Amino acid sequence: MEQLKGKKVLVTGATGFVGTHLTKRLVSEGADVRVLARASSKQEVLDSFASLGVEVARGDVCDRDAVFSAVRGCELVFHIAALFREAKHGDERYYEVNVEGTRNVLDAAEELGVRRVLHCSTVGVHSHIPNPPAAEDEEYRPGDIYQLTKCEGEKLAQERFRSGRVEGVVVRPAMIWGEGDMRMLKLFKGVAQRKFPIIGSGETLTHWVHVEDLVEGFLLAATVERAKGQTYIFAGRTPATISELVLNVAEAAGVEPLPVKIPALPVQLLGSLVEVICKPIGVEPPIYRRRVDFFTKDRCFDTTKAREELGYEPKLSFKGEVERIYSWYKENDLLN
Repeated sequence: MEQLKGKKVLVTGATGFVGTHLTKRLVSEGADVRVLARASSKQEVLDSFASLGVEVARGDVCDRDAVFSAVRGCELVFHIAALFREAKHGDERYYEVNVEGTRNVLDAAEELGVRRVLHCSTVGVHSHIPNPPAAEDEEYRPGDIYQLTKCEGEKLAQERFRSGRVEGVVVRPAMIWGEGDMRMLKLFKGVAQRKFPIIGSGETLTHWVHVEDLVEGFLLAATVERAKGQTYIFAGRTPATISELVLNVAEAAGVEPLPVKIPALPVQLLGSLVEVICKPIGVEPPIYRRRVDFFTKDRCFDTTKAREELGYEPKLSFKGEVERIYSWYKENDLLN
């Protein structure tokens, strides 16, 4: 994109799955990229950035001084950093990162005159969709501390953007996957080894977005003039039920799906119990209730607004995305 060439750009959350893809794409588009990286960031990722000429600013979105230092001189800011679902963290940590961290980025952008901020929210602010598909005007109904704090962070961004104090765009990605995503490895591996039972009916809707499509959406939202002050949902071409997801992975693996379904309620109760035991001692539970929500809450979205206003268009079918992700896991010997 010609609009990005030579532009000074900051990416928060750059060492995560999405941030890494975004940072590399920005470099390929000729942007002058700076990333804000915590002390705990993976050194191999930072080394790969350095080899591409990316400037690394050390700090955390919770550190106001570090944020202001990183934002200074940038025309565009992609705010991707967030604390995702980890039950070992207390609620206050989610507020620190997802709400106050966002406030720091917005304050810095306003004071330092950033041209545009792209704030990455999540379709999780809607949680379960009672009458799918949902569009951008769907009501908020966050169902856990991650979704609640992402919702509050989004509201901060929208207030700043709508008031004109900061020019920006809110993006709500559907469930993100793609080559390099390790969160879905357990499911792909379990299905391939015929060890993955479906929890619940299998008819719950899921809606994914491939990371490359999401990054393309980010760049469109950051550069299209009419996107200013708007909110966009980015998702794949079609949703799929849990059963369809498992079937497509099984077909990619050349196996029959495991013909086992487990009632959801007992697993939800077990997850709640395990979480109560593990959370006070700072241990990540092997299972917790929010993970079971994947099998029980419908996620299905309408991307008409992003298509019509930005020209957003996912490249692959749902089946094509599954096949690409499965092939990446296989090529990297991760399915054994």
